[in-house]
Amino acid sequence: MKSYFNSNIGRLRLLGLLEGVSLLLLVGIAVPAKHLYGHPVLVEVIGPIHGVLFLLFVFNALSVGAEYQWKFKTTAWLILVASFVPFGTFYIDRKVLSKLKPPG
Repeated sequence: MKSYFNSNIGRLRLLGLLEGVSLLLLVGIAVPAKHLYGHPVLVEVIGPIHGVLFLLFVFNALSVGAEYQWKFKTTAWLILVASFVPFGTFYIDRKVLSKLKPPG
């Protein structure tokens, strides 16, 4: 089994997966529980976790972009924009990140 932790790109892919899953949990479970049943505790727990994962993804994307010397107009902007689109990290992982090889 490939380890995500062997490279910076692998860690970025893992963060993208975790960020996307946290958004699914937030939107699919926590927000409905809050609004339909009046139980805000899941939003209070999952919301900040999702926020931290989002910020980690953005900062790591910038770091990996610098390491890989991505041209902003072709790759970096696409990855950053995808992080602002709901579930965009899943798309960007499949279309861009999974195809990248470690530098060197």
